Amino acid sequence: MALDLKEKGNAALSAGDYLSAVEHYTKAIDLDPKNHVLYSNRSAAYAKQGNYQKALEDAETTVSIKPDWPKGYSRKGTALAFLRRNDEATKAYEDGLKYDPNNQQLLDGLKEVRQQAQPSFGGSNNMFPPEAFLKLAQDPRTRDLINDKQFMSLLMECQSDPQKLLTSMQDPRMSAALSVMMGINLSADDDKMETEPSPPPKPKREPTPPPPEKSEDDSLTEEQKEAKKEKDLGNEDYKKKNFAEALAHYNKAIELEPTNMTFYNNVAAVYFEQKEYKKCIEQCEKAVEVGRENRADFKLIAKAFSRIGNAYKKLEDYKSAKTYFEKSMSEHRTPEVKNIISELEKKIKEEERKAYVDPVKAEEAKEKGNDLFNKGQFAEAMKAYSEAIMRNPDEPKYYSNRAACYTKLAAFDLGLKDCEKCVELDPKFVKGWIRKGKILQGMKQSSRALTAYQKALEIDSSNAEALEGYRSCSIAANSDPEEMRKRAMADPEVQDIIRDPAMRLILEQMQNDPKALSDHLKNPEIASKIQKLIESGLIAIR
Repeated sequence: MALDLKEKGNAALSAGDYLSAVEHYTKAIDLDPKNHVLYSNRSAAYAKQGNYQKALEDAETTVSIKPDWPKGYSRKGTALAFLRRNDEATKAYEDGLKYDPNNQQLLDGLKEVRQQAQPSFGGSNNMFPPEAFLKLAQDPRTRDLINDKQFMSLLMECQSDPQKLLTSMQDPRMSAALSVMMGINLSADDDKMETEPSPPPKPKREPTPPPPEKSEDDSLTEEQKEAKKEKDLGNEDYKKKNFAEALAHYNKAIELEPTNMTFYNNVAAVYFEQKEYKKCIEQCEKAVEVGRENRADFKLIAKAFSRIGNAYKKLEDYKSAKTYFEKSMSEHRTPEVKNIISELEKKIKEEERKAYVDPVKAEEAKEKGNDLFNKGQFAEAMKAYSEAIMRNPDEPKYYSNRAACYTKLAAFDLGLKDCEKCVELDPKFVKGWIRKGKILQGMKQSSRALTAYQKALEIDSSNAEALEGYRSCSIAANSDPEEMRKRAMADPEVQDIIRDPAMRLILEQMQNDPKALSDHLKNPEIASKIQKLIESGLIAIR
């Protein structure tokens, strides 16, 4: 998406729609905030708008992200020149030339600011010296503007009134003229922007045929051309899953052009498909090394790191995989890699949890908890039972014991949660149901406690604790039914059930035809709602 937005920004910049260009670049930056080219392009758009302070800010951000990129210093020098800060502009151009002494844009910009005796936008009437108009006439992009009376009139008005210039920057002819007259390039970094206006038709003149388009291969050496051919052949074999042949072509490409990290990445891709994950990792590390030495695109380096991460993921070394995906993110952020890191963090956490499981140490912690509980040290006992649970999370009695501690500490909600986990792990664990009943009694939820004791009696009908609890809850439920109904109606879950038209119809049907109950109880969802109403004391089944 960031790439699409950048291309839209470039198109808008080329069309002279600088406001839209800024908007597209800004959205792209929100998605990819470490992409120096986006800030550079937006700097160009701001400069064409006449907003030179914003252009300077983006240029400085470009330099901070990519301090060895000459184009950033060119942008900075341009903005400073427009802001009449010629000394700072000179330094910006000189700083850029330290990285690329032969950069023509930097050399032209430096020459221009040094030649200007006065700041570019001073209050004098000599804003544009005579040699500037000579440049305008000689440059093929702007020479036709000399014959455009309307434009030249506008340019002279800007010469006498600099404020007029700021309002005229939306005119692509003006930005083209300034680029030529001041020796400044305001186009985007990855697209050549056509700045010359459409010339008026000239009768009886044959159009000049366009120069032949240069092939991409024209700038390559013979070795690079051969390397590219080998890579293309390797790609064809890779698609056909002829991995041995693909590997031979990619290695041949490396022999011909050993400084191109793409070929190393391709070899790594073959090893990955062959499930040779360690070889894949070694090759990717070599690719990163070569890429760093030859200033490869950061996206290629990010791709190599991601492939290392995927290889480690296949080897189930999730910590190493996470490390390399994080390295990939540091080079180029993408939502896909971010999601992979989140998944790996979950796997690592689960691995650590499983690695901690030790039933023997769990029993030791439980015994320690029992000893502390008997001494009345309930908070310390709770910690010991928690350790036992972490050591063996599938043992129900540890949850039951911790629930007893929570009950003593009056943390009934936490105790209830442990009881529910206990009977979930072992529905036949009588002690868990009894403890749940006692906690619910302490929370004055007699109807729900009654159900818990009933579950215990279904497992062991002679259990004295369960019988006593069931009797006491039955008495409590019948002693003040009105109060119990009031509490039930304050329960949001009960309110939702009562308001449900379908449930109201079912309840009415059950009242008129008791036999309908058995049919409705076959539906687990309806049965659960009926059970909730029984527990709350709002209905009774006889």
